[in-house]
Amino acid sequence: MATKPRFSPVVLAIALCIVAGCAIPARGPAVPSSNAERALPLGISNARFFADGDPAAMLAEAALALERERAVLRAAGRSTKPMPPASFLAVSGGADNGAFGTGLLNGWTATGSRPQFSIVTGVSTGALIAPFAFLGPDHDAALRDIYTTIGPDQVFSRRGLIAALFDDGMADTGPLARTIARYADQAMFDAIAREYQKGRLLLIGTTDLDAQRPVIWNIGAIAASRHPKSLGLFRKILLASASIPGAFQPVLLDVEIGDARFQEMHVDGGAIAQLFLYPASIDPAALSADRAQTAYIIRNARLDPEQAEIERRTITIAGRAIATMLAASGYNDVMRVYFVTKRDGVDYNLAYIGADFKTPRGGLFDQAYMRALFDYGYRQAVAGQAWHKTPPGLHTTRARQQAAMPN
Repeated sequence: MATKPRFSPVVLAIALCIVAGCAIPARGPAVPSSNAERALPLGISNARFFADGDPAAMLAEAALALERERAVLRAAGRSTKPMPPASFLAVSGGADNGAFGTGLLNGWTATGSRPQFSIVTGVSTGALIAPFAFLGPDHDAALRDIYTTIGPDQVFSRRGLIAALFDDGMADTGPLARTIARYADQAMFDAIAREYQKGRLLLIGTTDLDAQRPVIWNIGAIAASRHPKSLGLFRKILLASASIPGAFQPVLLDVEIGDARFQEMHVDGGAIAQLFLYPASIDPAALSADRAQTAYIIRNARLDPEQAEIERRTITIAGRAIATMLAASGYNDVMRVYFVTKRDGVDYNLAYIGADFKTPRGGLFDQAYMRALFDYGYRQAVAGQAWHKTPPGLHTTRARQQAAMPN
């Protein structure tokens, strides 16, 4: 008896795609590499900065923000010499682990000690949290609802196997775009613009995949521009920052150089850095603010290894290797920010998911897991146990060596 030919799912998918006439999604022309710095979204000159570029533009924006803050203080009859203390907040990526950061913020509010932040930065899920954190405790309830009730169907819809070969992501993030639009509305955008006029900055990180460069988006400036398409750009930036390459579809952003139109492909800012405070090329002393500065870093992830028995399968091994690289990258980001703040005399405070959090995750955006993680972050803040002055393990070896030395 003749045996029937067997075809792998991939072969069948390719055959079906050929018959159906599949094509890779089209896009507009990319920005020429020599003109990357000149490309403007909506013609707004200070809408964004390349984090690895010349710091002059970012310093100029910070100086203008400081002047706006001084003007607000003078109008209120308050002294600007010295300036009041400034607090910075950086919120990292971490997908559904963002429930930790939202719980911490809610608990921090409950203690009555949460400051108003002069600068808030966010990447990936941290980008979704950042606007709420920037606008203050009045938005805590919305954050809690998002990170304790959201399910996978409000974030993505899975595509078929063919997507791995002929599409731009394994999942469609249309549901996440609709979720973002529901919360990132005109009222929120107008509130961000008002705070920008007071000298406060909201910064979101994405990755320009064409240029392989980190981009810092100046959301307040975009909001204050009053451009009719600015709200749409804001929503796209939030979506791009949370778009995991390969898993989620990228976001194409329109830019212009004179009369020429181009498109940039943007993905999760975590492809380069899972959190940022300000580029290392920035010297805060250049602003001559003469003020105490405190940085709060929320890492929506654990910083200790998570043991697992890995099957001998290519996909499983590759997935575990990527997860390991991301974990190492996240720890390195925490360390990088620590050393930059120590260099600049900024008080450093780090919060992260501890090894004592034991609730298992049933799957991505598992509501029971997210509620437990929210409660964990809340309890850590209320108990005053959330903040650490150094990244874990930084001084362990030196401390042991010093303890072992004879007197």
